[in-house]
Amino acid sequence: MTEPARVQQVLSGNTSAFTYFVEAYQDMAITIAYRVCGNMQDAEDVVQDSFVKAYRNLHAFRGESKFSSWLYRIVYNTATSFTHAKMWQSDADLSKADENPSDFDTERQLETAETAGLVNDTLRRMPPGEALLLTLYYLDDNPVKEIAKITGLNETNVKVKLFRARKLFRELLPKELITASKLIADETFTR
Repeated sequence: MTEPARVQQVLSGNTSAFTYFVEAYQDMAITIAYRVCGNMQDAEDVVQDSFVKAYRNLHAFRGESKFSSWLYRIVYNTATSFTHAKMWQSDADLSKADENPSDFDTERQLETAETAGLVNDTLRRMPPGEALLLTLYYLDDNPVKEIAKITGLNETNVKVKLFRARKLFRELLPKELITASKLIADETFTR
């Protein structure tokens, strides 16, 4: 069943159909809220509030973008309001994200888990706005256009901030990880 059909089910009175959206998007919603709020308890509160807002305002979803973009925009706005964050005033330097190799041998899995831990630790040390952009772009595979819809920034601003975020990420990343992994080079944003 398509997402627009699920939206229509909910709007027609089948409130349990909204469970699909919660199950499908709660993990990334928590990640976004955590990047903005900085702690898990606040992030969980923000996500719960965001799903309530999405449910109550489902009639306003016009389907002009993906449901996930619409929902993540609600999460982002709720988290920003909740923390009164001034996320985009940081002139901190820039960053770089990771490529996570995946293999089935145990040694490789341990290396991957360690790398993921180092990447998450590095993201936690970054300004929330920059960590959020890297998370949306690299971990959730959102194109620049969708990130612009989620954050309210224009596409050019998203590209510039992603460039800066990658540079800062590279600077904050532990040296052993930089030499052990291939970081994404300055790339063109074609997603």
